[in-house]
Amino acid sequence: MTFTLGAHPVAKGTQFAVRARDAEWVALCLFDGDAERRVAMRKEGDIFVAIADVGPGQRYGFRAGGPWAPDRGLFFDPAKLLVDPYALTLDRRFAYDSSLTVQGGDTASLVPKAIVTAVDRTAVPPPPIFQPGGLIYELNVRGFTLQHPDIPPEQRGTVAALAHPAIIAHLRKLRVNAVELMPIVAWIDERHLPPLGLRNAWGYNPVAPMALDPGLVPGGIDELRDTLAALRAAGIGVILDLVFNHTGESDLAGPIISLRGLDNRCYARNQDGTLINDTGTGNTLNGADPLVRDMILESLCHFAQLGVDGFRFDLATVMARGPGFDPKAPIFAEIANDPLLKDRILIAEPWDVGPGGYQLGNFPSNWLEWNDRYRDDVRRFWRGDNDTTGTLATRICGSSDIFSGHRTRSVNFIAAHDGFTLADMVAYAVKHNEANGEHNRDGHEENFSWNNGVEGSTEDAGVLARRDADRRALLATLFASRGTILLTAGDEFARTQQGNNNAYAQDNATTWVEWIARDRSLEDFVAELAAFRADNPQIRESDFLTEAGWFDLDGAPLTTEAWQSSALPGFELRIPAGQDALIIRIDRQNRICTARRAPLGPASPDING
Repeated sequence: MTFTLGAHPVAKGTQFAVRARDAEWVALCLFDGDAERRVAMRKEGDIFVAIADVGPGQRYGFRAGGPWAPDRGLFFDPAKLLVDPYALTLDRRFAYDSSLTVQGGDTASLVPKAIVTAVDRTAVPPPPIFQPGGLIYELNVRGFTLQHPDIPPEQRGTVAALAHPAIIAHLRKLRVNAVELMPIVAWIDERHLPPLGLRNAWGYNPVAPMALDPGLVPGGIDELRDTLAALRAAGIGVILDLVFNHTGESDLAGPIISLRGLDNRCYARNQDGTLINDTGTGNTLNGADPLVRDMILESLCHFAQLGVDGFRFDLATVMARGPGFDPKAPIFAEIANDPLLKDRILIAEPWDVGPGGYQLGNFPSNWLEWNDRYRDDVRRFWRGDNDTTGTLATRICGSSDIFSGHRTRSVNFIAAHDGFTLADMVAYAVKHNEANGEHNRDGHEENFSWNNGVEGSTEDAGVLARRDADRRALLATLFASRGTILLTAGDEFARTQQGNNNAYAQDNATTWVEWIARDRSLEDFVAELAAFRADNPQIRESDFLTEAGWFDLDGAPLTTEAWQSSALPGFELRIPAGQDALIIRIDRQNRICTARRAPLGPASPDING
């Protein structure tokens, strides 16, 4: 007999089912205020099941009994209240407490309770409105909306704020095709943050993969569904950034709040019983386990039914490890064959920190991939590095050296949530992460950034002008690049993090977008770039170029020898566009990237004019 995991209303109440392969017993814990009522669950194979005479709105959790043997990966402790891994709604946010990590001591007062939630599992989602080649706008819901002056104070920092007319107007001004929301499911702070007075601002430390974070989405599923509808009505899709490579229960010293206390075998383990650390968090999930994949697929289907366009997968290589990365891993076929998922937009962050973890270009042909080679090579060119002009040409045309076939799957970006902001990229040669409490040891060391001779903020007019020119050249290059592009919120108006390139723990003004003092001139410039890109499909197309002309900055065709010259300062790319040519001109010496259309014909042989 098969059981649907989670809590599902049935004719006689609600059926609860949870997997606990090694548990001796599991109890369903029903809460009325602080009062707890326990119901014994019967075991059906690896599943424990109970039907209780309760309905939607009931708060619940689990307790599990069995061996306490951490050396064997067993953490059964009846004192620990455990969150349903398939929970759809939680009554409050997670908060780290050291008592969550040790045996004994009741944690019911510390752990959020799941809430029985009725959803329509027969809903057929509309097709995605985002298509490859469009503009993705990456944003942190809280940081993006918390200081917007037009949003009512009680709505700031929530998903509902994204449906506010002022936000939608800004997105439409930039011709955004889809917003990519950094994690909005429930997460817990890493254990080292509370003693430092810090908290996780990004959310890449999830616990229950389907439960929306009550702080970001206080209205729950209805709030998300309404926001999705408002954005769709404006022609804007939604992509969710999801984390299926680890959970917030972390390494062996982490909290026992859900999977660890129920089914710890879901974590990938070495033969000696130690956890695998392909994620840098100490508890990599085992994508080779069909039960782990079941949880992933259930999560994706849940959000697809609510109407999201697609998903970006953090450290996506982990899902295809068995233990090494497998380009034909079962998860890919399972997603492709699912009727709810087969048409969704799928985006991989194609690397992790484990052996052989860098897999850019090796995901299935229907997946897009974050292209860090594009990011680094564009930065290196505009920084002035030698021997980068030919590589830049390859990058803006879709990186045919990376992606096989006839089209690019590249998601081109210059800056993202992880790393320097665009403004900091041209103002800081080195990172300044002291505020993170790790003595500036965290974050990437090599950022391919520069400071125009003065580190950080300055009032020098000449330096400011050079930085502005650099920002505009970088942005113009991005919008002139073939394939899908990604812009991180605030980069269009010079948002700064004061040189912090790993601001995950800065839930404060460091990461909150400053709307009032934003650079509106730069914002208008980006809007012009977006309008040009929207009006010229030759830029947005994914097929690799087969008909194009390459010229030097004086209009002469580029030779092989010229391309190989380390002194080549730029080029002009001419793409046929009907009776016209689309001309992209990149001039590093003058810090300029431009794009325009010009007619072709006998009367105008020189389209530089």
